[in-house]
Amino acid sequence: MHTNTTTIINCLKQHGQLLDHEISKETGIPLTTVRHSLSDLSERGEISHCNVTQFKSGKPIKSSLCRIAGYTPTWSTRKKPATKTSN
Repeated sequence: MHTNTTTIINCLKQHGQLLDHEISKETGIPLTTVRHSLSDLSERGEISHCNVTQFKSGKPIKSSLCRIAGYTPTWSTRKKPATKTSN
């Protein structure tokens, strides 16, 4: 497996579902390289992804939302902090 794809898989295992630009930011891999690697991973059936469009300041931004195919991340079992009540 190529270094970039290994890094991307590890990032998705750590964070779960992410947008392509979030993967790029988290890993330091250029966005075009991330998108190419995601395409390869998807063709091999290693990830699931769908195209999404977000709007920022009225401009559409196209991204891919990705997760590892068939992978369920383990969630932290630590307790959430108690909420403070004002009395």
